[in-house]
Amino acid sequence: MNATDRTPADLLGSALAADPSRPLVTFYDDATGERVELSVATFANWVAKTANLLQDDLAAAPGDRCALLLPAHWQTAVWLLACSSVGVLADIGGDPASADLVVSGPDTLKEARECSGERVALSLRPLGGRFPQLPEGFADYAVEVPSQGDRFAPYSPVDPDAPALAVGGLELTSAEVVERARADAAAQGLGPGSRILSGLPYDVWEGLSFGLYAPLATGGSVVLCRHLERLDEKGLTERKESERVTATTS
Repeated sequence: MNATDRTPADLLGSALAADPSRPLVTFYDDATGERVELSVATFANWVAKTANLLQDDLAAAPGDRCALLLPAHWQTAVWLLACSSVGVLADIGGDPASADLVVSGPDTLKEARECSGERVALSLRPLGGRFPQLPEGFADYAVEVPSQGDRFAPYSPVDPDAPALAVGGLELTSAEVVERARADAAAQGLGPGSRILSGLPYDVWEGLSFGLYAPLATGGSVVLCRHLERLDEKGLTERKESERVTATTS
């Protein structure tokens, strides 16, 4: 990655320029059996579409606060980078009542209705499927995102020193997210080609770092596992072997 990258969106841009075809996020849900693998190019395309949805359809602007009521999931990773692309502060598990907009999974719709701004719901079904019935008061992400543009350009430049992420009592700027991710990667021995398996939740910095930012910052990739506790020791060993995992955190 480039030393001049100061936002997570910068990191993604550098990864796309360096090797768009390599894997970036491989997601497992051990409650449903789902496996999704996203290359850098595919992930970046989802991010661009989501950022266009944020900026154009949801009228989000730099400095707005987005409450992300989502678990560790590949679509959550997409939303985090989309927020970074627009300059919106991603507030993990944040209070919807004090947010400008909210993005919710199926289990937190009641809390998400406290947001007076735009509301987006994700079914988190395999293959990014739609809700069988649209939750009242929400836009269905799976319905809204496919028609968005494949390229994104922010209307206003993103300030690397503006607040960008709130998680676990921390509030970090984009530059601080990148700096911390690089430090975590170095401490874990991650580098180009590293493949880290993470079962950590996204509501703590460590989960976000090892489950997205640290591998992104160093040219690595992540095997992101939800409900990993349902996998027995034999299954975990087989996954590490089949996914060519080089590092693990839990």
